[in-house]
Amino acid sequence: QVQLVESGGGLVQAGDSLRLSCAASGRIFSRYRMGWFRQAPGKEREFVGAVNYNGRTTRYADSVKGRFTISRDNTKNTVYLQMNSLKPEDTAVYYCATDREPWGLVQANLFDYWGQGTQVTVSS
Repeated sequence: QVQLVESGGGLVQAGDSLRLSCAASGRIFSRYRMGWFRQAPGKEREFVGAVNYNGRTTRYADSVKGRFTISRDNTKNTVYLQMNSLKPEDTAVYYCATDREPWGLVQANLFDYWGQGTQVTVSS
């Protein structure tokens, strides 16, 4: 059974940085693509970024490109989302996600498993 647990959210000011973590369990972590999504109040969930199984390939939404960085530590079964230069419009619940099948490409949009989310609030 795949489990994803996010942590690291909080309340910060505009311009600050924050790092989210997502710990995975239940299977061999290093074989699976990981992604980050977010959902703001009253809005649909949106793609933030993804990283392939070995961390060498990433993809980002235009809205976060140059500010957010995804990385992973396969020895710790954890994926990270480093968020810099945060803006009030980054306020959302952030979710990590992964696939049912291994070796997924970062270009694919659909994910199968989701964490419970962690709240990020950026004040102006």
